[in-house]
Amino acid sequence: MISRLNNSNLLIAFEYLKKDEIMSFFISKFGNEIDVNERNNSNYAIALCNLIIEQQISFKAAITIKKKFHDLISNKSNKQILELENSTIQKIGVSFKKVEYMKNVLSFFAENHLDLESLDQNQIEKKLIKIKGIGKWTIEMFLMFVVLKPDIFSFGDLALINSIKKNYGTTDKNEISKLTLSWSPYRTVASLLLWFSIEKNIFYDSNHKL
Repeated sequence: MISRLNNSNLLIAFEYLKKDEIMSFFISKFGNEIDVNERNNSNYAIALCNLIIEQQISFKAAITIKKKFHDLISNKSNKQILELENSTIQKIGVSFKKVEYMKNVLSFFAENHLDLESLDQNQIEKKLIKIKGIGKWTIEMFLMFVVLKPDIFSFGDLALINSIKKNYGTTDKNEISKLTLSWSPYRTVASLLLWFSIEKNIFYDSNHKL
């Protein structure tokens, strides 16, 4: 079992997932394009701020707003970002509530030193859920993309469920639960492949495998 994902041990996960015909198809089609570090950020507060931006908006819109946020905070410390006027952050396309949530995150990490590398998944969840504006989906994305836990799946992520519907032909909760368990202990990697399928519009077809 891999304790933390990286691009070197990604191949171990691929070998495990290949027992699933659809996952095997994904791996052969675009496995070499998967980068587990694509959204990694050692600044946990900023990583969570980016995830707050992503909450309940489209993938494309999130990319645009995150770019503006990056430009806004470039060369600023977390303390300096916290001191920015809320209206200044709002101008990049972030709602008033999300600005408050982002400030909550920045304040939390300013007041608490967390060595997340030494904490297990449940401990991280218990710490972060205390922050107003951070819910289950955001924590799951954080565990996947920032802490790089290898065995996370988000049942609340609509894009993942949509990808399963398109590739596996089911929306039944029990079937999806069994399916995701079959990918354990590499559900994070399976999720990355499912997302990539949606983003690139590449879907499995049992007859043509298009």
